[in-house]
Amino acid sequence: MDSENNKSRRNFIKSSVIAGTMLQFMPNDLFANVLESKKVAGPLNVCVFSKHLQFLNYKDMADAAAEIGFDGVDLAVRPNGHVLPERVEMDLPKAMEAIKNAGLATTMITTAVQDANDAIDRNVVETAAGLGVKYYRMNWLKYPDGKSIPEAMIQFKKTLTDLSHLNRKLNITGCYQNHSGNLAGASIWELWEILKSADHKNMGVQYDIRHAIVEGGMSWRNGLNLIHPHIKILAIKDFIWAKKNGTWVVENVPLGEGMVDFKSYFKMLKEFNIQVPISLHYEYPLGGADRGASSITIDKQIVFAHMKRDLNKLQQLWQEA
Repeated sequence: MDSENNKSRRNFIKSSVIAGTMLQFMPNDLFANVLESKKVAGPLNVCVFSKHLQFLNYKDMADAAAEIGFDGVDLAVRPNGHVLPERVEMDLPKAMEAIKNAGLATTMITTAVQDANDAIDRNVVETAAGLGVKYYRMNWLKYPDGKSIPEAMIQFKKTLTDLSHLNRKLNITGCYQNHSGNLAGASIWELWEILKSADHKNMGVQYDIRHAIVEGGMSWRNGLNLIHPHIKILAIKDFIWAKKNGTWVVENVPLGEGMVDFKSYFKMLKEFNIQVPISLHYEYPLGGADRGASSITIDKQIVFAHMKRDLNKLQQLWQEA
C-alpha cells in the first residue's frame, strides 16, 4: 500500500514539475489568454432597459426586475423616460433607492445628453455621478443639413471630447451607441473616428450587436475588431430581415431567434476579455412595453415571462460560446 502511495506521490510531483516547466516556455500572451478565458466564464451581469417597464412605478419596476432575475436596471433618464431630465435631482434618487431596496444596482442610465455646456445635460451627468452611477448612454448625433460629412465629423469629435473631459472630472463614463440608420456612428468606422480625440477612459461605446449586423452585414467582425478597446457596456437584442408589402424591413425578434450569430459574437468577446455590464432590450411586439408605453395592452405577466425567457437564453448562449 505504501509503495502505491509513494508511486502516486512521485507521479504527482513529476506531473507538477512538467507543467511548471511548460509554463516557463509558454508564450506570455498565450498564458495570459488561458488565464483571461477563465475570467469570462461566469454568468453575465445583465440589466433590464427600463424603457420596457415604463408602465410600472419605480418600486414595482424594481421589484419586477429583481423577481425576473436581473442584476440591475438600465434606467431611462430622458424625455418620456422613467426619470425626466428636468426632474433628475428630485426623481433619480427615488428611482435608484427603489432599485437598491430590491437588491439591484443602477450601474448605467440611458440619457439624451449631448452637450457638455448645456445646463440640463450637465445636471443629469453631475447628479448621476454624485449618486454613484458608473455609465451613461448619451444621445445620438445627427448629420446637419448644409454640411459635408467630414465637416460634421469635426464637430462630432469635439462634442465627444468635451463630454469626455466633463466625465473625467466627475468620474463617470459616457457611451455612444452604434444605432443603425442615418445617425452618426451607425457605421463602426464612423464611430471609431468620432472617438479619436476623446478621453478613452471616460468616453466609449455601448456596443449593440443587433445594429452592428444590420449595418455591417457579414463584415461585423471587422467592426468589432476595430472598436472593441472602446467598449464600456453592451446592448443585446436580435432581429431578422422580413419582406413586408414588397419592402425589406428590419423586424425585431426574441433573443436567439434572429440573425445575430451569438455563438461567434460571444466567442470574440471572450477572446477580447470583454465582460462588461449589459443592457437587455425587448423591442419585439410586447403590447407596447417594447415601445416604452406608459400603459400596455397585454397582461404584465406575459411581458415578465418574455423577459425571463430572453435573460435565461442570453446566459445560456454565453456559457455555450
